[in-house]
Amino acid sequence: MLDKLDIARALREMAMLLQIKGENPYRARAYETGAEALEELTDDLGELIQHKRLTELRGIGAALASQIAELYKTGRSEQLEKLRAELPPGVLELSQVPGMSLKRIKALHDALGVGSVEELKRACLTGKVRAVKGFGAKTEASLLEGIYRYETRDERVLLVDALELAEPLLAHVRGCEATAQADLAGAIRRWEETVADVDVVAATDDAAQVVDWFARFPRVAEVEARDDARCTVRFSGGLRGELLCVPPRYYAAALHHRTGAPAYLSALGALARELGLTLDERGLLRGNKRLSAKTEEDLYRHLGLPYIAPELREGAEDIVAAAARDGRDDALIEEGDIQGMVHCHTVYSDGKNTVEEMALEAEAMGMKYLTITDHSPAAHYAGGVGLDRLKQQWDEIARVQERVRVKLLRGTESDILESGKLDYPDAILEQFDVIIASIHSRMKMDADQMTRRLVSAMKQPVFKIWGHALGRLIQRREPFACHVEEVLDAVAESRAAVEVNGDPYRLDMEPRWIKEARKRGIRFVISTDAHSTNALHNLRFGVGTARRGGLRRGEVLNALGPAAFKKAVRPAA
Repeated sequence: MLDKLDIARALREMAMLLQIKGENPYRARAYETGAEALEELTDDLGELIQHKRLTELRGIGAALASQIAELYKTGRSEQLEKLRAELPPGVLELSQVPGMSLKRIKALHDALGVGSVEELKRACLTGKVRAVKGFGAKTEASLLEGIYRYETRDERVLLVDALELAEPLLAHVRGCEATAQADLAGAIRRWEETVADVDVVAATDDAAQVVDWFARFPRVAEVEARDDARCTVRFSGGLRGELLCVPPRYYAAALHHRTGAPAYLSALGALARELGLTLDERGLLRGNKRLSAKTEEDLYRHLGLPYIAPELREGAEDIVAAAARDGRDDALIEEGDIQGMVHCHTVYSDGKNTVEEMALEAEAMGMKYLTITDHSPAAHYAGGVGLDRLKQQWDEIARVQERVRVKLLRGTESDILESGKLDYPDAILEQFDVIIASIHSRMKMDADQMTRRLVSAMKQPVFKIWGHALGRLIQRREPFACHVEEVLDAVAESRAAVEVNGDPYRLDMEPRWIKEARKRGIRFVISTDAHSTNALHNLRFGVGTARRGGLRRGEVLNALGPAAFKKAVRPAA
């Protein structure tokens, strides 16, 4: 008989196999939702099945309840076995190799019996893959590159996925009656793009009770280690988690110590030693006397530094930059500073919601304006808006504007063509309120070609916002090659700004390039690149990335009110 976590793993496998087969994505998602419901379950699963109450759980319908009951009672699933039989052996592992589609997996299994990544590697190294119909030497070399990327892959997970677990976990820890205070620390608190583990720090006078409570979080699959003050676990899905409990008087110091990246803590420790202090997770020690630090601000004051936000605790350069501020009030951008949603798609291209639905959601979020920036004609794969439909869209925006308070701005995400020209004729571009200029095609140009293309685009006379600058998809697609600093020089000299893209799968541009852009006095927008009303709520990811790059409110155009923003970004001079 399987327990709830075993069944959740089986449901996730079914979801992955359905995705590989190319089945309806909503069907695959239903299995994922069922797995999540089981992992979070606190009631007795056997009783729910016995009394036929599984459908009371979020996302579990009659069909899924039947499969869960079958797994619970028999330890097997006819549906899962059928899916396994329909697909080649090793398909789950092989599908993780970049370049390996289901069609290729089937072809290589039928021709060479390939059923694992190791077998695929041997077949490529011995030149057998190139002999299979439809492959060839070039494909074989590409697959070898994909195998290398698979073997050296980062085991970290996307921040957005880590937060789906971390935020309920934090609520769980805070729900313990012995917890006085608790927060997430580590890479999550620094808003890094990917996360290796979930760190929680808790203040308590009864650490053993909080440790026990932490270990009973429903999605804990295994307790790896525990003592009176710490607990390390493995969650279902493989992510690790660690809890540190400290007395309340040490909480600020422990949270600070568990937040900073190793290079940052090393540099800060060196600074402390220069001042005759010792820095550890219990604060600052001068000789045998511990200095009082009720807050993280207290710690920095003892070190002669202004407060350094968690997002900037990466390396020694962040400490140098903080010291250079010399006490000036120079606060980072905050989510509450953003007054308008920029870079939003609707059903006119590849968005899921109408103009009115997007407007109402932005209005409900307290936004003062919303840019409708659907794809331009060159993005035919995304339903790019041709001139005939553009007039129709503008008419609809005007009608919706009469029914909503949020200001609607007519915009486009205009493709940067191979020549560097922007999609749509100049006479049309000048009629928009805002232009996002992005690259969606020919991303494999060499660095010199791509740089010329982007510099030409930035120098176009209309004002434009450089969208998802380097085209990366985190853990899926590397940034395209270009000489970024040369492009930033062109942006600084042109009528242009740079987007910090809040899509959690993009988070582009990277903080290091934001810092370089700031040196040049370039202005920014923080976007969601929203393709649905739900995606508008990804704003926090854009703000987190912007803060990692050191952005201040005065550098962010959509921290302006509607009239000032419209004036700042209007395409025509």
